[in-house]
Parts: sequence; structure tokens; C-alpha cells
Amino acid sequence: MITPTEQRNPRTLAIDAVGTTEILQLVNAEDARVAGAVRAAIPELARAVDAAVEAVRSGGRVHYFGAGTSGRLAVLDAAELLPTFHAPDDLVVAHHAGGMEALFRAVENVEDSEEGGAADAATVTELDLVIGLAASGSTPYVAGALRAARAAGATTALVTSNPTPPLAAYADIVIAADTGPEVIAGSTRLKAGTAQKMILNSFSTTLMIKLGRTWSNLMVDMVATNNKLRGRMLRILAEATGADPEACATALVEADGELKPALVHLLSGSPVSEAREALEEAGGRVAVALGRLGAPA
Repeated sequence: MITPTEQRNPRTLAIDAVGTTEILQLVNAEDARVAGAVRAAIPELARAVDAAVEAVRSGGRVHYFGAGTSGRLAVLDAAELLPTFHAPDDLVVAHHAGGMEALFRAVENVEDSEEGGAADAATVTELDLVIGLAASGSTPYVAGALRAARAAGATTALVTSNPTPPLAAYADIVIAADTGPEVIAGSTRLKAGTAQKMILNSFSTTLMIKLGRTWSNLMVDMVATNNKLRGRMLRILAEATGADPEACATALVEADGELKPALVHLLSGSPVSEAREALEEAGGRVAVALGRLGAPA
């Protein structure tokens, strides 16, 4: 049976016979369907987030497994968590079929290897959450990873654009964003890939919020790896505390460049050392740390 992502789209049959603007309008019209498909999958996505929070708080990790576009999107999402949320390198681990080489150039047969997926999942434990990404819902590499993860006792989830995915048999949670046929039949880097990007963005961002790596809607756990981000740190401190730029810069220096201790110090009036201690006792949650120091959250 042909999966939905492989079917021809009746709305784009004449896409090669129209002008440039019309092609772009057709692509855009199909893209507009993605958000609704992702919205319909939010209940299962919420289950995956809650499972991830439980896994991390129990000492486990989150693993992504994917091939091709799915794997590349997984790598991208995991890589962005360090600068944005100061997440440890091994908190969310992305596994891409074929490894680094396949990130830049397709490697033959790696996505068809269940053994490869199982081998890459060898480090999974019963404490972990494992998320397989497969637009078609049938990628053998992902099947091998999910099967091995389930054998290890891990919680498993599947992100797919197939509402009836064969790999559902190996997933405790199925997040199916039914994006339908692609603009170009089978090109799942389009709507299906966009849906996966949206789901991963929502998943990892919500996970970081639940783990206390934001305060309100501010990135208070970010790492400043360039001048732009250092400037953003100062703006966040100023916006959150109302302190002048000089005071914010001084607080950051006293906190060894760490935004959270500087923030709690400025909001509570407590020394940086006490702010850091309160944060450690609060598991990194700014609001709880402020409460411990007697300051309004």
C-alpha cells in the first residue's frame, strides 16, 4: 500500500505547467496545511513531553533516531539546545542513519538497516525516552532503534506523517501529523519535514520550559557563544530586572558570565553566591530560587 506521503497530490498535478509565482503559491498553500496537522497531534505530543520530563528527572536521556531529512532535523534540534538553553550535551542525543557523513550526502542503504538502528540504540537504557522520526512511518533504521529501545525497557515514541504507520507497533506514543501528499510526490523534505521541525521545536522547547530553563518567556539559561548572544544576555537582564546596562554588565561579570545567577542576584538583592546556591537547591528554577530568597517571583 502506498503511504500518504508517496501519493500524488491532486492539487499540484499541473505544477510544472504554470509560472514561477503560481508554483510558489501552490507550495505555500500546501505548507499552510502543516500547522493544522501538527495542532491535531498536540495531545500525543504532550504525552511525549511529559515522558521526557520524567525520564530526565529520573536520570535518563532523550534519544532521537532518524534517516535522511528526519535524521538531519533531529541533529539540528539537539544541537540548538546547548546555546539556547545550556542543555548538557548528552541530555538530548540525535542519532542519524549513516552518521556524520550522511548529514551532507546520502549514503546508500543505511536507512534500510534495522541492524544499524539497533546498533545505534545500544546505549539506550530503561530510564530513557526514545523518539523515532519517520515520515512514512516505516523506515527500517528507525524500526531497529525502536525495537531495541523497547527491549531495553525505554519508553518509545514515533513522529510520522502517516496516520496508520507500521512502526506504531513499536511505539508507546504515536505523534502523527497527517500532512497528506507532498507537492512533489514522495519529497518528504517538504510538508512532512516541516511538520517534523515544528514538532521537534515544540517538544524540545516545552521540555526545556518544564525543566526550568526559562523564566517567563526569557532564555535565562542560554550560553553566550558570540557577541550577538552576549548582547542578548544584557538585554534579557535589563528587561527582566529593570536594572541599567552598567549594573547588568557588572552582575554578569560577578556571576562568571552565567545569566541565571546574575538574574536572581539582581531581582533578590542577594549576593551572587547566595543566588547560585538558591538556584542549585531549586533545581535551576528561577521562580523557586527567588521564593527561597524571599523575593517575588
